[in-house]
Amino acid sequence: MELKDLKPAAGSTHSRKRVGRGPGSGYGKTAGRGMNGQKSRSGGGKGAGFEGGQTPLARRLPKLPGFRNINRVEYVPVNVARLEEKFEAGDVVDGESLKAKRIIKHTDDLVKVLGDGELTKALTVKVEKVSKSAQAKIEAAGGKVESPC
Repeated sequence: MELKDLKPAAGSTHSRKRVGRGPGSGYGKTAGRGMNGQKSRSGGGKGAGFEGGQTPLARRLPKLPGFRNINRVEYVPVNVARLEEKFEAGDVVDGESLKAKRIIKHTDDLVKVLGDGELTKALTVKVEKVSKSAQAKIEAAGGKVESPC
């Protein structure tokens, strides 16, 4: 047996219906579209989502309120209580150390330190933002807040 001998199974293939090719073909004149009407016309028929004249679902549903600001900058919040439990006195708190301690997922995440909890260790904090209450607690514990490196 060779490739040239392969044929589809008997009855599995059909020839294409050639419409509008004269009365002898059986599909001449109206080309199988019947008489007149919307569906007999070129491009005729009802569009997707047409519901028989009823107001379509896409028009019945309300629009979503508000908008999403594409310029919004998201910060990962980290409380001073978390720094207290994860860091030792004298440590530097930055993106790499926060990632190493599994507080944030990525080293390039923007971090904001918030003031929830107590802090007793002197830490050097080098993150993008620090709240006023967090800065007061860090400096009260003997640490310092520096701009990000």
